[in-house]
Order: sequence, then C-alpha cells, then structure tokens
Amino acid sequence: MDISEDDRDPGTEPSIGQLIERRLSRRGALTGLAGAAVLTALGGRVAEAQNGSPSSFTFKEVPHVNDPTHHVPDDYEVQVLIRWGDPVLPGAAAYDPTKQSGATQALQFGYNNDFLGLHPLPAGSTANDRFLMVVNHEYTNTNLMLAGIGEGREARLRADKPQVEIEMAAHGGSVLEIAREGRRWKVVDGSRHARRVDANTPMRIAGPAAGNARMKTATDQAGTQVLGMFNNCAGGETPWGTWLTCEENFYFYFAGETAKHPDQDLAKRYGLGRTVAYAWGQHFDRFNFEKEPNEPYRFGWIVEIDPYDPQAMPVKRTALGRFAHEGCHHAVAKDGRVVCYMGDDSRFEYVYKFVTSKPWNPTDRAANRDLLDDGTLYVARFDEGGKVVWLPLIHGQGPLTAENGFANQADVVIGARRAGDFLKATPMDRPEDIESNRVNGYVYVALSNNGSRKPEQVDGANPRAKNDHGHILEIAPRDGDHASTEGTWSILVAAGQPGKDAGTKYHPETSADGWLTCPDNVTFDSKGRLWIATDSGEIAGIADGLYACDVVGPGRALTRQFFAAPKGSEVCGPTFTPDDRTLFLAIQHPGEGKGSTYETPTTRWPDFKDGLPPRPAVIAITKKDGGPIGS
Repeated sequence: MDISEDDRDPGTEPSIGQLIERRLSRRGALTGLAGAAVLTALGGRVAEAQNGSPSSFTFKEVPHVNDPTHHVPDDYEVQVLIRWGDPVLPGAAAYDPTKQSGATQALQFGYNNDFLGLHPLPAGSTANDRFLMVVNHEYTNTNLMLAGIGEGREARLRADKPQVEIEMAAHGGSVLEIAREGRRWKVVDGSRHARRVDANTPMRIAGPAAGNARMKTATDQAGTQVLGMFNNCAGGETPWGTWLTCEENFYFYFAGETAKHPDQDLAKRYGLGRTVAYAWGQHFDRFNFEKEPNEPYRFGWIVEIDPYDPQAMPVKRTALGRFAHEGCHHAVAKDGRVVCYMGDDSRFEYVYKFVTSKPWNPTDRAANRDLLDDGTLYVARFDEGGKVVWLPLIHGQGPLTAENGFANQADVVIGARRAGDFLKATPMDRPEDIESNRVNGYVYVALSNNGSRKPEQVDGANPRAKNDHGHILEIAPRDGDHASTEGTWSILVAAGQPGKDAGTKYHPETSADGWLTCPDNVTFDSKGRLWIATDSGEIAGIADGLYACDVVGPGRALTRQFFAAPKGSEVCGPTFTPDDRTLFLAIQHPGEGKGSTYETPTTRWPDFKDGLPPRPAVIAITKKDGGPIGS
C-alpha cells in the first residue's frame, strides 16, 4: 500500500506536519515563498542547501556496510568511554573474562548498555564538561559473555547458578561521573556518585499498585518493596533531574506453564510462559511463577532513580502503567504539569502518556519527589483522518469497572494492556522510543516493525501489512499543549529500501546510503533536528546505524547516515551534550547473531584482541575540528 499523503484522506484537521509535507511535496516548492512562510510561522528557519543538497547537515554520508567495526564520517573520531566489565565502584576488579562472578560483576559496568542520560554537575549547571551519565543495562548475551555456554538463546537456559548470578548483576543500570578534557572524555574514578543498580537492588513500590494484593509475595507481604529491575531498555528524565528507566520484556525471565498461573487472562495478555529466555527460575524461586505467582506483577514498570544521591532507594512508579516499557521522555504542559510519553514495545501494542495532577516545582526539588504517583494515564487512538485522541485509563470510567475485572486503579495499571483493549486503543507496529521535540513542540514516535500485520489489519497510522521496516509518526498536540487529550498525526518517514520495499516514504533526494530500517531510539540536537537510531538492520543486509533528519525546511524527511555500527550490534541511547559538540552512543550486543559464540564471535569489537569477547560499550563521537556534530 502506498502511504504517501496524496493517497490518504487527510481529514478535516491536518497536522502541521501534513501541511509542511503538502507544501514541500514538489521539488520546485522546496525553496518557494509559500513554503518559507509556513516554516517562518513555526518559528523555524529554512535551511540553505549545502553542496546542492536541501539538507541542513553537511557531513559526508557513511555508506551502508555490515562489517566488524564502526564507521563515522572522515572528519569525526570515536572514543570508547567505557565497556562491559570496566570498573564502576571502588574495589572493582579490572575486567578478566576468565574470572567473572556475580560479586565481581556487581562492581563493574553492566552488559548491553541501552539508554544514556546526562545530568549536569553540579545539579542545575549549564556547563558542558562534567555530567553524571546514567546508563541502562537491558539484557545479557550469555553465549558471548562466558566461555563454553554454546550458541543462542538456548544457551542461557543452560546457565548454572553462578552464571545466573553474573547475568543478574550485569542487568539494571549504572551511574558514572564523566568529565571532558579537551575533546576527550573520561570516567572519573572514585566518584561519590558512582552506582550500580541490578536485579537484586531493593526498590520501593509507589503509586496505586503499592500494597495491592497482586503485589504481595512470600518475602514482601506488604507489597511495597521489590528486589531489582531488569530488561531496562530506553528511558528518560524528569525536569527535576531524576532518571526514569524502563522495564521492557520482563516476562522473558519467568519460568512456568501459563496454564498454571492463577490469572490466565492477565498471564496470557502479558506473555508469561510463552518464551522463557533465562534460567533464573531454575535457581531462584521468585522467578518461577508457579511458586511465586505474584512476582511478575512487580516488573514492567517505570523506575525513578536520583543520580545525585547514591543512597536514595529507586522507586517503581506504578501510576505510569505496567507493560513492555520503551522510553519515558517528558514534556511540560502549558500549566506546568509534567507529561511522560511511553511506548509498549510489542507488536500490536499501544502508545501511552501520563499527565501529573499537579505542576512541577522548579524552585523546590524535594516538592517533586512523589509527583509521578498522582495523575492520569492515557492510551492513544489514532483515527483515520489524522486525529489522535488520548483516552483516560481511570477506574470506574467507561468499561474500566469491576464487571470487566477492574476493581480499583491498581487493577487498571497492573493490567494496562487489558485496559487499553477495552478502550479500543489503536494497536501499533511496535511503539519504541517516543520523544517530544522541544524546538517545534511535536512528538515523534518510532514504530520499529510488525511483520505480523495482515492486510485486513492495516489502518491509517499503521498502513503497511507485513511491516518489516517500521515508520515514524509525528504528533502535533492540540494548541501546542501536551496535556491536551487531542492532537493530529502524520507519517514523517516510512522505512525500508526505496524501489525494493513497498510503501517507503522519504524526501525524494534521500541517497542510496540514507534509507534506514527499524527505527528504534530518537533524539534531537539543540536545533531540533531529528536523529534516529536503528535496530535489526541485518534483516535488510546492512548494519544498524544512526541517521540524521531535518523535520522542517527543504530537507524535511531527508535521512542521512552518520554512523554505522559493528556487525551484530544495535545503536542505542543517542544523546548530545548541550553544546552539540559530543554525541554519546550505546553500542549494544556486538557480535550477536547466528553462529556467533564467545569462542568464535563475528566481531571482537571494540578491543579486537584474541581471547577477548565482543563487549558492549559507550562511545563518544566528536568532530576533529571541535565543531558541533552534524554541522
């Protein structure tokens, strides 16, 4: 199905994005006065063509490759900041792949770094040379971490208890103090802020699910405290400087037969027992839901952590709902309330947002401590005519009643997916990162892919059957207010290879190296330009990468490849320093793929030393002349 704007009814309320696209749909109008007038009204600038290109980016594009190392434009350089196994806490041993243990790993940098966030030091500073970097550690590739395990997911199920303890300690997150010296960055040794959070870290349960019967276990009969977080994918931050880290595919970690769970409907809706990827349930009873049926309810949440206080207990904020969280980026509504955008990263799942009941307090950080416990959770319905409606998930309203299995708000948030079903939210093509652009005020939704969508299941916001390559939606909140329950949407980019994959949508001047597949994480530089990190590029025969894209001006939707990742890896967590002069990336699972093992990996990135396995790592990219990235 062709998804160009001309072939879809724009409805009576076209988004600003649709208006721009109509103005720019013909090459001759790219620099015309009418298009310029629209962009000026938005407060943007019409980008001048560089070297004959309408894009505002001037870097030389990286070609599509798929090889053992990374690639950036020639006038850029890459520094490896920290790798899996490097010391984080005092007393940590140097990495030695032959001497790993759970106790050793608990002091070292974890595996599969994903989300990256920067929190200035000191707090509130506008400097660009010292930060607390927060890092998610999503999951472990045990077959690449440890010798003798074998190949693939099945290898994890053969892990013995000491190996499982390493896995558990390698999950969660890290807090690092980093400092810039010239164009080089370093991790500050002995920082009082340094921290590791893992699958055994005590955490408080807060919000409407705290103390609910479903949250109580044999070891926590109050239902208010839980050990650990895991499968933490993307994330976000609050205006008051805390880290929001997101538990995604938590159900992979729980052993048991679905038919033996006491709540069949909820167990099936969340995939319990469908796919078990780890041996944790063989060695620890809390990960076997036949023995501890309530433990899975205690995962799949947004976790708030204060990076400035390493003694502060992490808090699971249950008001934001339980699902496979991918990201939790905020915007501030016109009245000062905080709005968090979230995606449920599974096929045919939903897009959500949470709006706090009260505005945040910029002058009293402590006053915001529990702000995320009180507010309204919404789920999105994307109408065919280009309108988005945010539907409140509130107990007692509409179908969210005891008759339908929702006795209270705790039932609503614990079963947020079921609540979305009852409200007839729009099933999406794997909603991943969702982030607001603070320059133009719009929200961008990365929809990674959905090869399971059938022709009869397509709709305006998900217009391709067997959507293997994904697309990006642009949402304009009504009146520019993120707290509004309505807005408009349009498709910015539909990924895949033009001329080969049906329904692709890019700027007509996108190059043979500029097309992408499976958009995952997004971010923005200080100019409001979009940067797109991809996952699963190998399905198209290319490495995953990072792509740059204007969202206004003549280069709108013209994606250009800036970074290509080493073989088998995924690009995660793109984040800029405020001055745009350093771009940090998390390179996750290098060497992942069929036939790749600890002994014979497809790459040994980033060390490239015999005997060392590939190691996930955080890298810093700078321009050799010290200028801003992408310029």
